[in-house]
Amino acid sequence: MSTLERTKYRLRAHPLALDATLATGVLVTMMASSFIDPHGENGATWGTHTPNLLSLVLMVLSAAALVFRRRAPRTILATTGAFSAVELVASDPRAPVVMSAVVALYTVASATDRPTTWRVGLLTMTVLTACAMLVGPLPWYAQENLAIFAWTGMAAAAGDAVRSRRAFVHAIRERADRAERTRDEEARRRVAEERLRIARDLHDVVAHHIALVNVQAGVAAHVMDKRPDQAKEALAHVREASRSALNELRATVGLLRQSGDPEAPTEPAPGLARLDELADTFRNAGLPVEVARADHGTTLPAAVDLAAYRVIQEALTNVQKHAGPEAKAEISVVRVGPNVEVTVLDNGPGQDDGPEEGGGHGLLGMRERVTALGGTCTTGPRYGGGFRVHAILPVKNRTAPALGDSA
Repeated sequence: MSTLERTKYRLRAHPLALDATLATGVLVTMMASSFIDPHGENGATWGTHTPNLLSLVLMVLSAAALVFRRRAPRTILATTGAFSAVELVASDPRAPVVMSAVVALYTVASATDRPTTWRVGLLTMTVLTACAMLVGPLPWYAQENLAIFAWTGMAAAAGDAVRSRRAFVHAIRERADRAERTRDEEARRRVAEERLRIARDLHDVVAHHIALVNVQAGVAAHVMDKRPDQAKEALAHVREASRSALNELRATVGLLRQSGDPEAPTEPAPGLARLDELADTFRNAGLPVEVARADHGTTLPAAVDLAAYRVIQEALTNVQKHAGPEAKAEISVVRVGPNVEVTVLDNGPGQDDGPEEGGGHGLLGMRERVTALGGTCTTGPRYGGGFRVHAILPVKNRTAPALGDSA
């Protein structure tokens, strides 16, 4: 970045300093012009004019007003216009105080709309030109009077042009940003559609292989005793079909994985076999936890086992967060007929002021997880204080028949 570019950047970052610099330049120009006689014998002559005290005061005041031209452009225009009118009427020879009004009119035109620019510009041009022609010391047809009309008109036109260009550039940038957002949304939509198509393909491929595994396993079981060679062949088909299903599943899920997602875990999903380890974790955090199990060594499907573990984990987390420092938790896992019932109780008074009916995101996710497996989950305050989470999960995952039917 060059020195000039750095200077422009710093001035734009400090607009008050930029306006002060502009006001200083205008003051120096007005001061220098006030010593020039444009009607000398040999043309413009330097040093033949000397501004009077009123002109000096008006030049300083009008230049100082330009420092605040961005904060109140119309007020500054009215102020500099009044100073200019006084100079045009009362001073002889004149000082170019009207230059400050020209800068202020440009500021108003660049900061407002076109109708306002027309109204304010015509009013400024008319008032200043009329003061110079009708009341000033020079003849009405003097070139200085016509120059006031020309300079004020050019200031209004230049300010309006700058405002129009600024609005045009802003519209182009906004349109480009909108187009960029539209492209991003379209790309995300296409990605979502492609993921849906891949998911459908995954369902078809996995369902086909699972159906094949089911048929071949039935054949192997049927001929195991009488025709072991045919049973071995059927088991080989089972092995090949399961390997193909796993490969298809791995490839498709890899396509569905979002960028930045963690890699697939290398350890099995947690289940009730790790319930004691989970309870010890909360005990070490200061929450007394008692565990009672009467599931008689029931082997649960992986999805049901994981759901039971997550329900207990979420319930204990809520106890630790909401039940208060003196709370205790009780966990029970009981096999009742075709279901396994998971209950988490606590006696903390803090839960009475906890989540309202419907619960937070954790309770909603808990209910959705249990409902997806064909179970039920109820949560709510206990009579006398505390909170209760009760989930009923089927020992046999009820989502399996639906998969078999689709297969």
